[in-house]
Amino acid sequence: MTSADRARGAFVDRYGHEPSLVWSAPGRVNLIGEHTDYNEGFVLPFALPQRTAVAASPHAGPEWTVWSESAERSVTFSLSDLVPGALRGWGAYVAGVVWALRGVGIDVPGARLAVVSDVPLGAGLSSSAALECAVLAAMLDLGGATDALPRAQWPLLAQQAENAYVGVPCGIMDQYASTLCREGHALFLDCRTYAVEQVAFDLAVAGLSILVVDTHAPHRHADGEYADRRATCEAAAAALGVPALRDITELSAALAKLSDDVSRRRVRHVVTENERVHAVVELLRADRLDAIGPLLHASHESLRDNYEVTVPELDTAVDAALTAGALGARMTGGGFGGCVIALIDAAQAQEVAGAVAKAFAEHGFAAPSAIVATPGPGVSRVA
Repeated sequence: MTSADRARGAFVDRYGHEPSLVWSAPGRVNLIGEHTDYNEGFVLPFALPQRTAVAASPHAGPEWTVWSESAERSVTFSLSDLVPGALRGWGAYVAGVVWALRGVGIDVPGARLAVVSDVPLGAGLSSSAALECAVLAAMLDLGGATDALPRAQWPLLAQQAENAYVGVPCGIMDQYASTLCREGHALFLDCRTYAVEQVAFDLAVAGLSILVVDTHAPHRHADGEYADRRATCEAAAAALGVPALRDITELSAALAKLSDDVSRRRVRHVVTENERVHAVVELLRADRLDAIGPLLHASHESLRDNYEVTVPELDTAVDAALTAGALGARMTGGGFGGCVIALIDAAQAQEVAGAVAKAFAEHGFAAPSAIVATPGPGVSRVA
């Protein structure tokens, strides 16, 4: 049963009638381009088949009630709660979307909602953006405003909800991927101009697969470390006299101007990661998908050594996948836990997943889980 079917059923069970509409939005995997988005750089995500569905109907009065399958409880908020910081937890992501829409003049009706998700929580697969984007689409639809607000603006409002209302300093990649990705494609996104290109990413034709391994490693100090790296990058850009690290054209000259090794390593990662994104895009345009593996591995090595956001479980998963025959592997997401992706021959999924599981057992780590990811579509109305 799909998340959309479950959301519809949950809505009926909770509220006693059919919902007016159901929207769903996907989680995402970032093929390459990590920690480049908030440096106004380049990213290349694709949408997962796993989705978050929101069933909704209007409700009299300016009040919103949201039931979550994963939380097994409801949250209700009203106009007085539409102030940044007023709500905490998962309900803040829903309230933040209502707040952001009202801030641009969208008359969001009171509503009842049921939320069901297949996107793993805490795995670095952007479950929060999937929730935001599904709720945003549903609220626009209930208000009759889906055509009033261009879809290219939806990700910016979802990001605003997370940045300004929830208080998480995320970049723009997740919301763009959840909204604009297309089936069978990766989304090449310029995080400064928001220019997008749908790049063909047909794994089946190439006889390849992307294996996503959830390490189930707890995210260790992720929030504080993420904010620290963002602040270091911004300080380095200011010291170098550029608007953002993407503007560095001569890496060696820039590194020579920085006084501390930490800043140099952070800058080295961002600049070379942007170069790797462009290199992967060029290979995909040339139908050379099987040649991107070394770039994926180089990305992981930089995230490990320069950006220092990997943990032993991530490094072990990458090493095990490569030893088992993967063409390339890297951590994906913000790091400090979460997932690894491996580019593999389509027939190797069980073998590579088994090799990672064996390595985890030998290291005494919790057992990982794995799925084969097929690039899917962005947010869409289901019913």
